[in-house]
Amino acid sequence: MKRLMLGSLLYGALALAAHAEEIGSVDTVFKWLGPDNKIVIEAFDDPKVEGVTCYVSRSKTGGIKGGLGLAEDTSDASIACRQVGPITMKEKLKDGETVFSERRSLIFKKMQVVRFLDEARNTLVYIVYSDRVIEGSPKNSITAVPIMPWGSAAVKAAP
Repeated sequence: MKRLMLGSLLYGALALAAHAEEIGSVDTVFKWLGPDNKIVIEAFDDPKVEGVTCYVSRSKTGGIKGGLGLAEDTSDASIACRQVGPITMKEKLKDGETVFSERRSLIFKKMQVVRFLDEARNTLVYIVYSDRVIEGSPKNSITAVPIMPWGSAAVKAAP
């Protein structure tokens, strides 16, 4: 019963996560049956900071299990976030807030992108990592976006 409740809670939390747009992919291992192993590049916009887009590259396991969504992907991921327009904070930001989440296995593992605001340096800092219900991975990647004016537009803080 507890396992079912935990699975339902995890599924509900992942269903609320933002969806990324696939930019492209490269094959890394040929598979006779099912899709090849790949590195996938995805982009997503920070839902609370207009003008910032993050690009994540991650491994995706192929084969029969991967094609059916049953394989557990590795914890390897890289991130690069950039200012793509005037930065407007839609609401007050919370340090350590998850801005993107994606499952890496059927139930227990997910990749997360978390945002921090470095007020002293006027910079947004994003980290990507994978975690599991019991034990996560220390593999991570980090990027920073200085909050700068765009053209003649000034930065707009949250109300």
